[in-house]
Amino acid sequence: MVRGHNLCVYSHHCSPKLKANPFAPTQTNCYDSQMLDSNLSTAQLILISIIPVLFAIVLHEVAHGWAAYRLGDRTAMMLGRLSLNPIKHIDPIGTILVPLILILTVNFAFGWAKPVPIDWRNFKNPKRDTALVAIAGPAANLAMALGWGLIAAVTAILPDSLAAFSQPMLNMAFIGVFFNVLLMVFNLIPVPPTDGGRIAVSLLPTPAGNLLSKVEPFGLILLLLLIFTGVLWQFIVPIIQIISALIFSLFGL
Repeated sequence: MVRGHNLCVYSHHCSPKLKANPFAPTQTNCYDSQMLDSNLSTAQLILISIIPVLFAIVLHEVAHGWAAYRLGDRTAMMLGRLSLNPIKHIDPIGTILVPLILILTVNFAFGWAKPVPIDWRNFKNPKRDTALVAIAGPAANLAMALGWGLIAAVTAILPDSLAAFSQPMLNMAFIGVFFNVLLMVFNLIPVPPTDGGRIAVSLLPTPAGNLLSKVEPFGLILLLLLIFTGVLWQFIVPIIQIISALIFSLFGL
């Protein structure tokens, strides 16, 4: 039984501002501050983030389950995990408690959704199909990032008389683009238990794949260390910036 984790990181304006906290990543901006209202309070940011973040997490998980179903594994479907109901995918600790405590204390959040159950024994070609199931989650996030980019472009041309609606929607769309790109890039890191780790295990020659798979019990700890020391940001922030900029440029933003 393979259980994929939807690991996520989130912070106010991408990563925490420099502070005495030695575990906070170095300051950096993942998107132009002119795009997202810099006057938003943490409470306001959390409120307008709920919809795009929930969509990003839920559809990521549903994509895994749907891909597995299409490839012959009905496990997720039988357990009701192909539902768009967020409750089906929320881990009370990893999705709510841990991120909330972190964002209120160090302005930074890390969390995970309830793993999607996948039984690779039901696949006709286990190595190939496991990789396809793993890539389905990040692919869904890319599609959602493009969708939010389109929403941002449409909202940006609304008349000023609709500013009470368009400004919050525009902020929500920018967060939707950013968070989905962040989630996609983070999950493609080739360290199990991320999707990228499962893809790498599937694509590597069997001896190398088996060796990499042994990292999984320690993978989450390794990723946490890389996140809180700021090392991970040095590698993924430029990628997030490039992809986000390409999406914004695509829609003329």
